[in-house]
Amino acid sequence: MDHMDHRILRELKRDGRIANTQLAERVGLSPSACLRRVQAMEKSGVICGYRAVTDPTKMGTGFVAFLMVGLSDHSKKALERFERTMLACPEITECHNITGTAEYLLRVEAADLAAYKAIHTDVVSALDGVRQLTTHVVVGTPKDERG
Repeated sequence: MDHMDHRILRELKRDGRIANTQLAERVGLSPSACLRRVQAMEKSGVICGYRAVTDPTKMGTGFVAFLMVGLSDHSKKALERFERTMLACPEITECHNITGTAEYLLRVEAADLAAYKAIHTDVVSALDGVRQLTTHVVVGTPKDERG
């Protein structure tokens, strides 16, 4: 990965559907050289895929919260059980195993507070071994560069 690869990735993060000719022009390469670099990053796994970025309010998920989850059982089996449950819940759009006072940080996207409460109560806190939940409600997002 060199400086040019990073420039290409910045442009692709802004617009994953950009035409190769336009991408090449923006980063200062010939179209063939640019395409070779993009294909090499795809083949090596640097570029894992492309996604559609959606508007949460138009998708009916205008309520976003981050939920910190502390567990009382830290065994591999308990962590795997917790992660399987999170993977099965579509409203939980991110699940991060973290360090600090909690084991997991979840991003939850729900229609409203009542829908969030159902996830909080019926999915997360219903699991054996959950000892602590802390919710951080998102009131605004001035920057979001997730692809």
